[in-house]
Amino acid sequence: MRKMLLAVLSRVLQSPAAAAAGGKTGAISEASRVMVASRNYADFANEATFEIKKCDLHRLEEGPSTTTVMTREEGLQYYKTMQTIRRMELKSDQLYKQKIIRGFCHLYDGQEACCVGLEAAIKPTDHVITAYRAHGFTYTRGVPVREILAELTGRKGGCAKGKGGSMHMYTKNFYGGNGIVGAQVPLGAGVALACKYFGKNEICLTLYGDGAANQGQIFETYNMAALWKLPCIFICENNRYGMGTSVERAAASTEYYRRGDFIPGLRVDGMDVLCVREAGKFAAEYCRSGKGPIVMELQTYRYHGHSMSDPGISYRTREEIQEVRSKSDPITLLKDRMVNNNLASIEELKDIDVAVRKEIEEAAQFATTDPEPPLEELCNHIYFNEPPFEVRGANQWTRYKSAS
Repeated sequence: MRKMLLAVLSRVLQSPAAAAAGGKTGAISEASRVMVASRNYADFANEATFEIKKCDLHRLEEGPSTTTVMTREEGLQYYKTMQTIRRMELKSDQLYKQKIIRGFCHLYDGQEACCVGLEAAIKPTDHVITAYRAHGFTYTRGVPVREILAELTGRKGGCAKGKGGSMHMYTKNFYGGNGIVGAQVPLGAGVALACKYFGKNEICLTLYGDGAANQGQIFETYNMAALWKLPCIFICENNRYGMGTSVERAAASTEYYRRGDFIPGLRVDGMDVLCVREAGKFAAEYCRSGKGPIVMELQTYRYHGHSMSDPGISYRTREEIQEVRSKSDPITLLKDRMVNNNLASIEELKDIDVAVRKEIEEAAQFATTDPEPPLEELCNHIYFNEPPFEVRGANQWTRYKSAS
């Protein structure tokens, strides 16, 4: 293959068009294209080994490995997925400011390594439940961008038929998106109980933020999960601020991975997709082996405010945000690793960026032109797999039908 490409390159450079003034640019362009093709198909490494940050451990003698292998195919997939989530969230920001998206909206940009790394660590048959910053997990669990954006704009083609909005998105083995702070944690333990009860070799990832970490219901759930040895990974996404309050001001102890006390825990660099992946694999194997639950703390950062109503700079500085972007951005970190270890070229990654932008624009077009759900479907889907029944509206004279 390499000899053939070099022969083509030689013919291009020696062609009469290359010598002619009018054809010089075309010949150079063709030569560049052939050289890029040669690099794409012949020169890239299939995989590379990386050193990753050691996890802090609680009640564990050994933790995840500090070296890992990433294949070129995996790297490209992680890069595209993180870029898609980043661009989707930036488009959501734009649509919100245009008042096309209304209501609560919590964006995930900056935290992409968490959902992408965790998804790479588990099986599609495993289960995930999270809080209201759910767009990234909705995408990694398999919902297309167009359905996510259509849900945000309240359209019929949304993943919850336009009735859930930002905080209530679902798909197979993904249970939301929950609007009540911390309320998803007991539900996640319930999903894990079902996995154990039915004898399935499945686990549940139960996510919550540092702002929810002080809630009593979380500690009650820890206790039950430990007693029953539930296959549950409790994951605290610590993005350093609960709404507008820093973790130092809100918690007497900010070592969230130790909060399980009698439950083992580990603290992970949540800005590194490979760190998250390896820690996720370690925790998943721990749970599947029948040892019970484990706690993970992912140290991450959100670029936007808590929600779209929060400018995000009244309790932190612009300089702080910029410093994280410049030193710890998860997409830039992965990009540099891939380029420096010959797993991809700058040009190839730029092509992915272009394709992602196009996909997001097409999805936004769908999300702004798809019709809203008709009024007669307002009360549909109250129950699953039930015969239609009558539902009273805002007054006793208004009646709707509910269909599954």
